This record gives sequence, C-alpha cells and structure tokens, in this order.
Amino acid sequence: MKIYISCAKTMTSHSTKNVPFISKPHFYDQAVQNVMDISRFSSDELGKLLKINTKLAAENYFRYHNFFSEENTGLPAILSYTGMVFKRIAVKDFTEEDFRYAQDHLLITSFLYGLLRPLDVIKNYRLEGDVKLPERGNISMFDYWKPVLTDFFIAEIKKNGGILVNLASSEMKDLFDWKRVCKEVRVVTPDFYVYKNGKLSTVVIYAKMCRGEMTRFLLKNRVENPEQMKSFEWEGFCYNEQESTDDHMVFTMG
Repeated sequence: MKIYISCAKTMTSHSTKNVPFISKPHFYDQAVQNVMDISRFSSDELGKLLKINTKLAAENYFRYHNFFSEENTGLPAILSYTGMVFKRIAVKDFTEEDFRYAQDHLLITSFLYGLLRPLDVIKNYRLEGDVKLPERGNISMFDYWKPVLTDFFIAEIKKNGGILVNLASSEMKDLFDWKRVCKEVRVVTPDFYVYKNGKLSTVVIYAKMCRGEMTRFLLKNRVENPEQMKSFEWEGFCYNEQESTDDHMVFTMG
C-alpha cells in the first residue's frame, strides 16, 4: 500500500532526530523554478499572493530570498513539517527500519515541491494551491502540478501493490487527475467522525490528529492490507462497520 498525506503550513528548520539517510525531491528542478518565480515578489506582494499578514509575509519573503544560502541546509520533510498530522506521526521514536519503510510507503503533498518522500530534504516555505504565478500562465499551482504529478503518482502506487490510503485533506485531490487515479488504482479513504445529536460530524482537530495517528499505525505496523486497518483504535475512535464501505472506512467516537 501507498499512503499519502498533506503538507503543513507550519515548519521548522531545526531537529535533533537522526535519520538513516537523506534524499533529493523528485521534482526538485520544478521547485527551484517556483522559488525563483516567487522571489520576484516584494514582501507586500507576497502577503497579498498568499493572503497572510505583514509579519508572515516578511518571514516568507526572507525564506524565499535565503532559499539557496549555504547556511540554509534544510531538513527531511518528515522532520520539517510541524502541523498536527506530523505531531501525531511522532517520529521521535522511529527506528532506522521505520524510516526506511516510510520512505518507500509514504508520500507528502507540497505546493512547492509537488510530492515528497519523508527523507527528501526541503527548506521552509509558504505556498498555497490557489496561487497563480505569471510565469505559469496565471494558472493555479493545482493546475500546474496536475499534469506533472498524475502519471508519477499512479506509478508509485502501482509499485506498492496498487492500493492508495488517502489520508490527505480533500483539496489535495486537485493536484492530480483524480478520476484517472481512482480508475487505475484502488483508493481507500479513512474518515473520522464523532456523534453529535445522533449524527456523524467532523471535528477538524480530531480528524487531523487521527490522520497522523493512522499514518503512524500503518508505518509502525507495516500494514499492507486494508483489512488490517480495521484494527486501528485511538482515544475512543474505532472502526464502524455499519457506516463503512470497502473503499470508505469510517472510524467513529462516541
């Protein structure tokens, strides 16, 4: 099985965790061109482009202009992102074997880098899927990446048994020709709900935490069959057979 998750907005450039090896992003050349194009914007222009406040705009202006500095060595993606999903993956106790397995079975979306493996070295950035760059013909990053990533994504899934565990946020589907993905491989999507007034509801923070915990569960236990996913339990969330289908696995709490 192949697992894919979303990138995070929050990042760090420091980590004390050692990894067995590092790798170069598959779409590094495209990322470099993206950085060069974005670096042409002023701090104010960048703020408007990314819809962020003045402080964040200045921080990311510096990030892009410092991108190729020798001091800016970067970090493996799995250590660089610090959002809730990555916090719950909790690689602090990963063994060398865990990292090697993750490298072969996990993909992380990125609007700058396209798709990343956990040990691909990246540098801090901020970018959104709806950003349109003049150098890209004013098409969104979603539309830029779709023809670049789709064949690669499908091929990677097929290398891992032709099953994709979709633990990314829904907008990430727009990075690919999703109809083709679903036609050529089996996509299994876990969803996490709580019962409110007798109805299933999504609580965003719980959903993010569960995605991270599920990713950790799949990697740590070397899960290769969707049937094995049904044994996942965390903080009261467990598999709900009644609400599930073969390709849409529902986990509920309460």
